[in-house]
Amino acid sequence: MALMSDQTSALGTPERPLRIAIVGSGPSGFYAAGQLLGDKERTVEVDVFERLPTPWGLVRGGVAPDHPKIKSVSRVYEKIARRPGFRFFGNVEVGRDVSHEELVSWYHGVIYAVGTAGDRKAGIPGEDLPGSWSAPEFVGWYNGHPDYRDLEFDLSGRRAIVVGNGNVAIDVARMLSLTEEELRVTDIADHAMEALISAGVEEIVVLGRRGPEQAAFTNPELLELGVMGDADVIVDPADLEVPADVREENLDQTARRNVEILHDYAAKAPEGRSKRIVLRFFTSPVEILGDGRVEAVRVVRNELVRGEDGRLRARPTGEEEILECSLVFRAIGYAGQPLPGLPFDERLGRIPNRDGRVVDGDRVVPGTYVAGWIKRGPSGVIGTNKKCATDTVTVLLEDLESGRLPAHEARPGDEIEAELRARDPELVLYEHWERIDAVEKAAGEPQGRPRVKLTTVDELLDAAGVRAASQAG
Repeated sequence: MALMSDQTSALGTPERPLRIAIVGSGPSGFYAAGQLLGDKERTVEVDVFERLPTPWGLVRGGVAPDHPKIKSVSRVYEKIARRPGFRFFGNVEVGRDVSHEELVSWYHGVIYAVGTAGDRKAGIPGEDLPGSWSAPEFVGWYNGHPDYRDLEFDLSGRRAIVVGNGNVAIDVARMLSLTEEELRVTDIADHAMEALISAGVEEIVVLGRRGPEQAAFTNPELLELGVMGDADVIVDPADLEVPADVREENLDQTARRNVEILHDYAAKAPEGRSKRIVLRFFTSPVEILGDGRVEAVRVVRNELVRGEDGRLRARPTGEEEILECSLVFRAIGYAGQPLPGLPFDERLGRIPNRDGRVVDGDRVVPGTYVAGWIKRGPSGVIGTNKKCATDTVTVLLEDLESGRLPAHEARPGDEIEAELRARDPELVLYEHWERIDAVEKAAGEPQGRPRVKLTTVDELLDAAGVRAASQAG
């Protein structure tokens, strides 16, 4: 039953604030919270739910440690968290500690901004051999994400292969190539820093199935390879020779600049540095080879062909070679994971929606919305999520005005906090996260680092002070 217009007009007042739950505390979740709390026409309260004890999502667990400027966007989120009406409920998992059905009954609306934590498979033989990893696993490991803290990567081999032609592939290649001096000033997890400093990897080969014009790198990421302390960037000039009939007809500015940068790399002679990053195009893995673990990758040379729809596709030529290696990283995309009580599109790896409204078949799921990668797929940069979240909030408010939000009274924030604490005494509020933040920064300061990350849930809960409180109770 929808709210009638007279009821709708009363919602969003100080006496009856609009109460919204946001599941996920990454960029899209915080941008949605900021948009709602900044509404000048309504009184809005936002409760942000996060599975981990820490907020910020990929800003903490996905952005490369040597990119502190990108991580500084967290200051924007800190300002949002200080606004009246904001609450943070960390260490709370939907499906474990609270159900979707409860959330939609407790709030006027629920926005899922959970991102896409899974990876996409290449679908080739040998993909599950030890030594074959997803890029998200490696990224989570070196960023100290608790889910990946205990993974063990054998970095003793000479060559690693990264499959993919986007920024994540570049991040993986760069992290394998940073010098000790470059690593020791970052917030990389300590276990990863020591492992990478002693790694034996000398060459990282990055494979792109299509050509340089289709590469998804951003210009800064590609340029960054050329200013590393001890790594040569190798590009075969032949890979940059694209036949006229299969050139992109309307290259955007980023792609044009990428091609220019690649030509610069191809024209530069190697300086004999200790690491080599080899960017290869028109090359796809066919099979990962090895007796009990990764030993090599069989790859095929591709050519570009234009389909009937005008789009360019990679077609194998049959020309193959074997590249010896001990590590393979898939950086070919992220995929979302199903959430209990919500529809899920297995093929696309995201929650089905129309303009941010969650749909189950042809039916709109009342009061339920999505924002960020789980809404549109893993694309864009951090700032892209701001518009995405704003669009979702706009749709939610349209539904409020038109009376399409569920007609029930929302539970007060204090009541929900008490309910969650009864279920989980180790509930993490924003003030507890601030304690974690202070502990990490204090540990990093003597070393000239932004922070020393705590990388297990137990360590985080201890620093938050909730572990002691729960055990005392």
